[in-house]
Amino acid sequence: MTGAKFFADSLQAYGISHVFVAPAVANLALAEAAAIGITSIVPHGEKSAAYMADGYARASNRPAVCLAQSVGAANLAAGLQDAYLALSPVVALTGRKTGEEQYRNAYQEVAHAGLFDPVTKFSGLVENLEQFPRMLRQAFREATSGATAPAHLDLQGIFGNVVLESEADLEVMVEEAFTRRPSFRPEASPDSITAALKALATDERPVIVAGGGVVASQAQAEVVELAEKLSIPVATSINAKGTIADNHRLAVGICGTYSRECANRAVYEADMVLFIGSHTGSQVTNEWTIPAAGTRVIQIDIDPTEIGRSYPAEVGVNGDAKATLRRMIESSDRESGAAGGGRADWLARVETLVGEWQEKVKPRATSDAMPMIPDRLCTEVTAALDGNSVLVADTGHAGIWTATMFDLIHPGQQYLRCAGSLGWGLPASIGAQLAVPDKNVICFTGDGGIWYHLSEIETAVRCNVPATIVVNNNSGYIQDRGGDDIAYAKVPGTDSSALWRFNDTNFAALAEDMGALGIRVEKPGDVRGAIEQAVASGRPAVVDVVTDPEDGFAPERWNRPA
Repeated sequence: MTGAKFFADSLQAYGISHVFVAPAVANLALAEAAAIGITSIVPHGEKSAAYMADGYARASNRPAVCLAQSVGAANLAAGLQDAYLALSPVVALTGRKTGEEQYRNAYQEVAHAGLFDPVTKFSGLVENLEQFPRMLRQAFREATSGATAPAHLDLQGIFGNVVLESEADLEVMVEEAFTRRPSFRPEASPDSITAALKALATDERPVIVAGGGVVASQAQAEVVELAEKLSIPVATSINAKGTIADNHRLAVGICGTYSRECANRAVYEADMVLFIGSHTGSQVTNEWTIPAAGTRVIQIDIDPTEIGRSYPAEVGVNGDAKATLRRMIESSDRESGAAGGGRADWLARVETLVGEWQEKVKPRATSDAMPMIPDRLCTEVTAALDGNSVLVADTGHAGIWTATMFDLIHPGQQYLRCAGSLGWGLPASIGAQLAVPDKNVICFTGDGGIWYHLSEIETAVRCNVPATIVVNNNSGYIQDRGGDDIAYAKVPGTDSSALWRFNDTNFAALAEDMGALGIRVEKPGDVRGAIEQAVASGRPAVVDVVTDPEDGFAPERWNRPA
């Protein structure tokens, strides 16, 4: 068979329903894929293709595939940064010109292989068709196993044509384990589980911090079960939002930089922190200040090199989060004192912190101010989310607002957040909606975010992808404004608005021009109905919500006392 036919049949065997491709690459393979029901989604740029694949992979917890030709490879690599930071199982394929064309100033060719090293777990060159089956299987293995991350294959030929248009005697062989994430669930040693439970039993003020590895492992129920069994409050990273319902008695919210004050204070006051599937990076630890240095730490991670990276671990537990927590739950009754019955004072303290925070934010969350303030917008969007919703959040203020002011309280809700690249939200929502067509995907972004890839509204319309995009439209990069104002105030006669201010734009009208449903909202009481109308329409939709640029700053994070 041809390499194209082999590739298409392999995609089908891996359970891939859609591929995200920037023209022009792998044309014959895409035709073969179309013949067996695999749909090619063509966005308006390689970065969008990578973002869509990321959204698809994270919504489905299965690998996703994106492709670009030689000249677009650098753009695709840039788009993979977010998937890499989010540990998303994306497989990327690019074309490269042949050896005969290298080092001769070939048109549009740069040495792009090295660009993928920082944003992938594995990157390899495929020079001929005979190599392709082995390398393709390896890419899927790498993407879905251990600490998951993108993998990349560079195919000979500008369009991958040397590999895909050749013929050989090939057999499609797919290892079923690598069609999903996680591919395997390595269990921690019994000794480490016993040590972790004994350490937890000696502490009066423990806190669980659940990280993105909990979501990758689908271990949310186990986190809650262990927390309830041992009477331990639960904070999460922003990647793990939704692990525990925000109205659960043990939930304290997201900690770190994009955070609720009550969560940061609880983690700071804890005498033991159990990190589960967390890289303990700068965002979840508020620049490594929460928990404080010297706090006792237990760390569970599938990657042993992460244990103790930022905080020395009193007990390190190497294993898959779901499998390890299940063993801890089963073993907890056998460990003396592990039931956590003596923590009533600590639980009461945490409950007080949560209650104080709720009272503090309530006036703005229920405000009828006009122009609308984003706090009230968050309340209304939260009310529109049901148990069938997937909330996709852009970064910057969109990430902060969803982390702090959105409550996820319904079983079945999912939360996907941008891992760093502004503008990710719209394309990622398209990928997520294609991965879970029976769910309602709702993206929360700002005008700063939607401008990055506004053209993908046309892609959603062309491909009939009914995602709903909610825009917090305050006509500028409001998150940047504070720092810009401070800097420019030091130089007389200068105006910082050139750095953050945009023209007023009606995104609903632009959406209508591209064939989507567009709804513009200016009153707080109209937001929920507009979102419900958009979701019920079954069409790609933009709900453009006008908010106040003069009163649009997200809540400040709580820092430890000086």
